[in-house]
Amino acid sequence: MHQFAPNLGAVDGPQRHTAETMEYKDYYKILGVERGADSAAIKQAYRRLARKYHPDVNHEAGAEDQFKDVQEAYEVLRDDEKRQAYDQLGANWKAGQQFRPPPGWGGSGFNHGGFQGFSGDADGFSDFFRNLFGGGAAGFGFEQNMGGGFSSAPPPQTAELRISLQEAYSGAQKTLSIGRQAKQLKVRIPKGVNQGQQIRLAGQADGADLYLRIDIAPHPVFRLDGKDVHLDLPVSPWEAALGGKIQVPTLGGTIQMSVPAGARSGQKMRLRGRGLNGGDQILHLQIVNPDTPSREDKAAFEALAEHFDFDPREELQRRV
Repeated sequence: MHQFAPNLGAVDGPQRHTAETMEYKDYYKILGVERGADSAAIKQAYRRLARKYHPDVNHEAGAEDQFKDVQEAYEVLRDDEKRQAYDQLGANWKAGQQFRPPPGWGGSGFNHGGFQGFSGDADGFSDFFRNLFGGGAAGFGFEQNMGGGFSSAPPPQTAELRISLQEAYSGAQKTLSIGRQAKQLKVRIPKGVNQGQQIRLAGQADGADLYLRIDIAPHPVFRLDGKDVHLDLPVSPWEAALGGKIQVPTLGGTIQMSVPAGARSGQKMRLRGRGLNGGDQILHLQIVNPDTPSREDKAAFEALAEHFDFDPREELQRRV
């Protein structure tokens, strides 16, 4: 294993410009663990902070940068060889201090222990990381093995989660049984989730990420179209003719609305914001006639026919 001198400050002589000066990063401080922390404590700290700062859940200013710092710190401290290399820089450096890799490091990690840097993608990692461990990082899709190569980490798992339209509208919490150990996992379904949307559960499928694809079950009354919800709304002939207030079911509960006088069957009306995640509810009016089982019922319709000089097909005949 390549060793370095205790004095890791500026380099005198002809080598002083071979390495770039950069800001030192204290990976232990970033994860909030002691320098002697074991791998379990490091992993636990990483998972807690990754959930806290993940861009999908934390939209505060600076959260994404903190998330990247946490990833970078874990990339180094989770791996024994990288951690040992980092620890050789010494414990006296403080975060934010200007730092230059020691002579002989050369930006490629260990040159005498079989450790020759990384071949992965280091986009988003700091200059400090790049200069210490080369131009790449193993990343979170790979783990370095003892033979010096790279082996694939557990690939992401996918599963389908069926929920009701009401749960999609209001949000819900579901309990799932996942993994080989039938692990019980509580999943929060966000309000307004839509068909095909995916929910990411980091590290919950035997160490791999689990992606739940939302499948919204058909509803007996409402029809989902994107963010909009459609409903066939029956109205009586007199409600359509005279107009008036009627009760209308929505995913958020029953509301009262006005039907305009002279409404036609098939006419559409829109309830703003009553769909999913800002979508609307579209009403399709359907004029429904009552049953006429008695002689009195039929007489009432006969009186209407005599009262109105009305041929609903008159316009159609003119256009033929």
